[in-house]
Amino acid sequence: MHHPPRTYVIGDIHGARKALNQCLDKAAFSFETDTLICLGDVCDGWPEVKESVDTLLSVKNLVYVMGNHDYWALEWMLRGDAPDIWSSQGGFATMHSYREGIPEEHLNLFNHARYYHEDSLNNLYVHGGYEPSLPIRDQSEHDMIWDRSLVHRALQADGSHVNLTPYNTVFVGHTPTINMGSIHPVRAAGICMLDTGAGWPGGVLTIMEVETGAFYQSEPVENLYPGAPSR
Repeated sequence: MHHPPRTYVIGDIHGARKALNQCLDKAAFSFETDTLICLGDVCDGWPEVKESVDTLLSVKNLVYVMGNHDYWALEWMLRGDAPDIWSSQGGFATMHSYREGIPEEHLNLFNHARYYHEDSLNNLYVHGGYEPSLPIRDQSEHDMIWDRSLVHRALQADGSHVNLTPYNTVFVGHTPTINMGSIHPVRAAGICMLDTGAGWPGGVLTIMEVETGAFYQSEPVENLYPGAPSR
């Protein structure tokens, strides 16, 4: 069965290539015609960081948004920087995954990752968040990969039927919904939170079709990597 080209957005993968494959399979994703927008943080966590990137690079229409863990990994790839705060939060898994070397196309993916993406439907895709009172082009790169204040404001405003931003929807990762008691995406005040905790035991990976909001999920990631350490 052939579908017109579709656009999907996926949350934080954190080295869980098996979960990534499950999501793509369940969504019947076309590597040739569909678009995949990744919200960042393919790095750090489960053992298959390199393999996850290989899968992403096989997507013809890939949009990759920088995550904070990707930023740490890139600093290591470029300069050998491996601060304890990174290595202790999944960085060891990334280093071990690339123990035989870093392919140039992998380095290029992170080196040319964008900090945000806007689409023709007036949606914004950003890893952490942003300050809605400023145009997105004027935002700090640090804030876009680290800041959670937009998510916190959205959760506080939930039920008030307000949209905190001028966008139709802002898709974010970074803040796991399992910390909110949900393994499903959480929507509030025009923000869609898609990090459903794939980097942690008890979490799953989620992919969503942008236009319809239909989403598909992996099984709990620790079931796919029994005995393996996570973040």
